Amino acid sequence: MSSHSDPIGDLAAAISRVLEGRTITELTRLSGGASRETWRFGADGEPLIIQRQRSGDTRDMEVEASVLRAAAVAGVPVPRLVASGRFDEGARYIIQSWVEGETIARKILRDDVYASARRSLVGQFATALAAVHSIPIDDVAGLPATDQMAQYRQSLDDLNAQLDQAHPAFELAFRWLEGNRPASARRTVVHGDFRLGNVMVGPDGLRAVLDWELAHIGDPMEDLGWLCVRAWRFGSERPVAGLGAREALLTGYEAASGSPADPDALRWWEVLGTLKWGIMCMLQASAHLLGFSRSHELAAIGRRVCENEYDIMLALEGRWSTLGVA
Repeated sequence: MSSHSDPIGDLAAAISRVLEGRTITELTRLSGGASRETWRFGADGEPLIIQRQRSGDTRDMEVEASVLRAAAVAGVPVPRLVASGRFDEGARYIIQSWVEGETIARKILRDDVYASARRSLVGQFATALAAVHSIPIDDVAGLPATDQMAQYRQSLDDLNAQLDQAHPAFELAFRWLEGNRPASARRTVVHGDFRLGNVMVGPDGLRAVLDWELAHIGDPMEDLGWLCVRAWRFGSERPVAGLGAREALLTGYEAASGSPADPDALRWWEVLGTLKWGIMCMLQASAHLLGFSRSHELAAIGRRVCENEYDIMLALEGRWSTLGVA
């Protein structure tokens, strides 16, 4: 008799074990990212989501689970954490409640059903980020605290050496960033990837903040600046996620957090966010170009590097005097 593998059945059985024997039905894969898989399923009829870590990813999902718990206590709208841990075969997992809504930016920005939500999302994002930044750092052990400038400076230097490329626009951005770094004594929990695509939205507005895998300790203005990066406007000209004005975001954040929000600091982090995304595109393309992972998708994302170079020039427009450039 020949044996055969049943990956879906094996996963369903593993989920049932960690959920104390609940019956698992309709296990359906939703996505397969580089670091984890996402599946939807029913557990005794309750709709849930599981994210399972892929082999080779070294991040500790238990830290992410701790952030989710702390975020819920702080009042951040997040899915309910049902379970987390490690399966018998070694893969880490997080199981959360299913939140109904939409994550696709194009639909949120254009579909009529979200017209009312679009009028309130900037304020809701500001309130949610204020809650994220209120999470006591000591409540979440294991979060990294990295210097974003130093990290991406090293990444670009390594890529330039490996690929024998030059990116003057990125060098210009680093020069401006180094000369204009805002002074900030605040250090908080930072989501690290707060943007359309990583939030669940319904016709009533924000329903849940998702994808906490890049959470870390840093300057809270990093999250606000990332939300304003031009790539995350998805074709809209409105600066904050394609939805509204920077002033509305800053005003809402100050009101919700009780902390000042400096527009110059916001712009600085927006420039750094644009630079980071450009370097991230280079990193993904390099996996293909250097032969680590041959992929049309990875190769194609390399074309977006020039988009970010253009976006950097737009973001720095009017700031040449601080670079000594006429």
